[in-house]
Amino acid sequence: MLTNPVLISVAFMIILCLLKMNIIVAIILSSLLAGFLAGFPLNEIMGIFITGMGAHNNVALSYILLGALAYGIQSSGLANKLATGLDKAFGKSAKIFVLVIALIASLSQNIVPIHIAFIPILIPPLLGLMNKMKIDRRAVACALAFGLKAPYILIPAGFGLIFQNIIATNITENGMTIDANRIWIYMIAPAAGMLIGLLIAIFFTYRKSRDYEDLPLKDVPIVEDSEGFTLRHWGALVGTISTFLVQIWAQATFDGSPLWALSIGALLGLLIMLATGAIRFKEFDATIQGGISIMGFIAVVMLVAAGYGAIIRQSGGIPDLVDAAYNVMGSSRLLAVIVMQLIGLLVTLGIGTSFGTIPIIATVFVPLCIAMGFSPAATIILIATAGATGDAGVPASDTALGPTAGLNVDGQHDHIWDTCIPTFVHFNIPIKIVGIVLALLL
Repeated sequence: MLTNPVLISVAFMIILCLLKMNIIVAIILSSLLAGFLAGFPLNEIMGIFITGMGAHNNVALSYILLGALAYGIQSSGLANKLATGLDKAFGKSAKIFVLVIALIASLSQNIVPIHIAFIPILIPPLLGLMNKMKIDRRAVACALAFGLKAPYILIPAGFGLIFQNIIATNITENGMTIDANRIWIYMIAPAAGMLIGLLIAIFFTYRKSRDYEDLPLKDVPIVEDSEGFTLRHWGALVGTISTFLVQIWAQATFDGSPLWALSIGALLGLLIMLATGAIRFKEFDATIQGGISIMGFIAVVMLVAAGYGAIIRQSGGIPDLVDAAYNVMGSSRLLAVIVMQLIGLLVTLGIGTSFGTIPIIATVFVPLCIAMGFSPAATIILIATAGATGDAGVPASDTALGPTAGLNVDGQHDHIWDTCIPTFVHFNIPIKIVGIVLALLL
């Protein structure tokens, strides 16, 4: 256990992140450490790492195109219009304002499935208002992370449908028959736990005012606000809606939500904005470069995290971790549940995504649950909560990277201390508690 490559490399990555090491460098160093501990030569480590990165090229392309779309919407002035509307409607109560941000974020997973792409559109124009209201941005980070995570756990549509299909497929393939249509019912309690964590963050932990300076926003175009809706505003709105509709069409037409849907949707939105004048042709290069500036860092982090995940999977550390856990838990159902939850957290910390954690842990958790007499409902709860834990708060997760991308455009929001740690504490703890209690009761 003490030489397990997963355990040691994840702990190493966490320490580097807490010391404010650049996240990309931290992941690469942790990947090398995991590979060396697994006994791989350097050339094999780099081969696995690069192959793992290549499998996620489409995600990186999607994020960059969505970043360009966000930059174009900013340039058109549409984002400022939205910010002004939110100011007028909710600008008198800081706590209501943060709850509205959580509600808008929640739409990004199911109703309008664009995931983190809305953040660089919506959040930068609102920072001035947040500064005036003295809102603690850690509360906003929790609101955004809640909206990025709770809906896909609970609602079987958009990203939620993908997540629940992954759960159903992997539990079935590993020997247990379940009713996939009932998964969402078992997710009500974990989502409620997240809601409680959000309310604690807003009304207790970060309820006090926090001062920020009104600093220039980097990588965000400065636009003059105009009276009423102009052609540029309408063009940006049509382009944005078209991006959403392509994803909805792809989800309805093909199996699930195809990997190319985000890229094609964003590209179509950009072309419509170009055709309608929302993005001026002479500014198109600047728009693409702006998209790279806004989302390029996240895209690169997701790529290197995918490489790290490939090394973690091939290191042999996960089965060894589970074997060691078997020896510890014995016949105790309580201990088994706790250990499985911790293993799920470690795997998610290592690969940065709950969606990728489920297939890994299901291969060992399902046979264990069958052997120990856990019901299908308890197995669903165990695997779903073990996989979902850690998505909020993981430095390389887009659930953490997205809020930081929006809140740190003026350099006053730290990724680890202001996004990762607050979201980790307020969401992972209630999910773990709910997962453990329900698995023992069902």
